[in-house]
Amino acid sequence: MSRSGLAELVRRNPWESLLLVIFVGTVVFNVTQSTNYLDVDNFVNLFELSIEKVIIVVMMTFVIIAGEIDLSVASVMGLSAAVLAVLNDGDAVPFWLAIVIAVAAGSAAGLVQGWCIARLGLPSLVVTLAGLIGLRGLARVFVEDRSFGGFPSWFEELGQDSWLGPLPLSVVLFLVGIVVGGVVLARTALGRRVYVIGDNADVARYSALNVGRFKIGLFVASGTVAAVAGVLYAARLGSVRGDMASGFELDIITMVLLGGVSIFGGAGTMTGVGLAVLIVLNLRNGLGLANVEANTQTGVVGVILITSVLARNAIDSLRRRWDRSAPPARDLDVPASTVGSAW
Repeated sequence: MSRSGLAELVRRNPWESLLLVIFVGTVVFNVTQSTNYLDVDNFVNLFELSIEKVIIVVMMTFVIIAGEIDLSVASVMGLSAAVLAVLNDGDAVPFWLAIVIAVAAGSAAGLVQGWCIARLGLPSLVVTLAGLIGLRGLARVFVEDRSFGGFPSWFEELGQDSWLGPLPLSVVLFLVGIVVGGVVLARTALGRRVYVIGDNADVARYSALNVGRFKIGLFVASGTVAAVAGVLYAARLGSVRGDMASGFELDIITMVLLGGVSIFGGAGTMTGVGLAVLIVLNLRNGLGLANVEANTQTGVVGVILITSVLARNAIDSLRRRWDRSAPPARDLDVPASTVGSAW
């Protein structure tokens, strides 16, 4: 690629370019910390330890681009796992039906929250913060202070054993999900609706889009994905407690915002989010290899969250100034095929 072509790529995708540089720097740092870092088993372990978070990251990207936020996802994980554990402990229903009911509980939580946001006009920040507290409390009511286990062996193998080569099922689901999510956002009418609603919901309504129904569907999908992640988390751990997945929402939202998704909605790409996932997972892995304690790692992630929002706003401001200072293109240089292109 020529120097001018590289400069144009950076101008068009400044945030993704910066993330790529940070990712390479993180990898170099980790290599200096341990000779085992480049082992295949380490990379699989790197993903597996946080796989439930990154599965939710894909859906959270849609939610935030649409101009909303879901703080309750970790509590939905805990609730679905608690429902599964209680049903399994009592042998009230076949285990496959217990899984269906556990996932349905997450979908129902998303439906209630989506209805409050879309029909009552309440801010998603307030509604899902209440969900974070209330659903976590409900999970604790179900399992109290006990630890539930005794799942069928096939279920635990599903969460722990390799399913495709060295990859467990949850990692395969994430890889499929992020590819499909990227295609949907970039190439489909559904993706365009997400961006339009996030950019200006009133314009979307004037364009005959049913914004309320769309947002309800979005939160139902978010609750369903979080519930599936909770079931997979229970399978990987082999036991369930009321406090499981506590604090996961911090890492999830950090990955999305670090990926360049605007906290105000209407902007962001799945490519940037994928790079952010790699950065956060590799950073945590490197800090672990350097024997940095877990609380300090969480503090680092918090700093990254704040920095990503500030830096994204700064880069957007610089790009707008760059575009305004660029000389206008001559009419004869504009291809006729681009005239009238809305998307």
